[in-house]
Amino acid sequence: MTTSQHLRTIATTWTDLRDALGTPTTIGGLGHGLRGYLTRLDQYDAEEAAALRALERDPAQIGQRPIPISLRVYDTMRTVEAALVELADQTAAVVQRPPLTPMPARRGFYASERDRRIGEEDRARRDALARADMADPRRWKLNGHRTAPYAALWLITRIDRRPGPFDPLSEAQRHRIGVVAVGAVERIEAVLDLASGERELGGEHRCACGGKIKVYGGAGATPCANCLDCGALWTEQGIIVAA
Repeated sequence: MTTSQHLRTIATTWTDLRDALGTPTTIGGLGHGLRGYLTRLDQYDAEEAAALRALERDPAQIGQRPIPISLRVYDTMRTVEAALVELADQTAAVVQRPPLTPMPARRGFYASERDRRIGEEDRARRDALARADMADPRRWKLNGHRTAPYAALWLITRIDRRPGPFDPLSEAQRHRIGVVAVGAVERIEAVLDLASGERELGGEHRCACGGKIKVYGGAGATPCANCLDCGALWTEQGIIVAA
């Protein structure tokens, strides 16, 4: 994928992230996707740790309350948005040309009425151009629309060299935008389970033989788990191959 395609992916999947933010996944087994299965394991570990902490809790403390959003999705959105907005700020500071300034007021007298009229018309044209340049919607503003989708779409216009009050990006700037875009897409795909992946389970999640377990899946595929020692393979139907 090109940098423009990565940036477009960020903009178009932001709604999916918002949808996932308010609907924490309820997991029942492997068939719910790799992200769901791994989330369930993480949730189990977190609940076990919380239970141990509760044994040490002062009874007078406020009790635990459920969190109505997915913190994993929230952290992803916050990280991606902060990175893209900061990148747009830094890029604009270098390549965005300063707006035209209004013509300064004339001091002194005109030689004739005709000169006065010409001078006022020139000033009016310059002031109109300055106002239009300042309000140019192609400019990156330091306030207003400072969101990840807007930053991604604005960066596309710079990568694609679209017209506007800008100097061309240097190769170093193009490379940096590409690196940030790839990293953001990888985070989004991971949290939305859009990309294939694998993960070695730790802690108490081990095979009956004592071996470590690796889980594979993602990108819509049904996850499976494999023991790295005895070779046992699990799917949602159970163990289908065992050494």
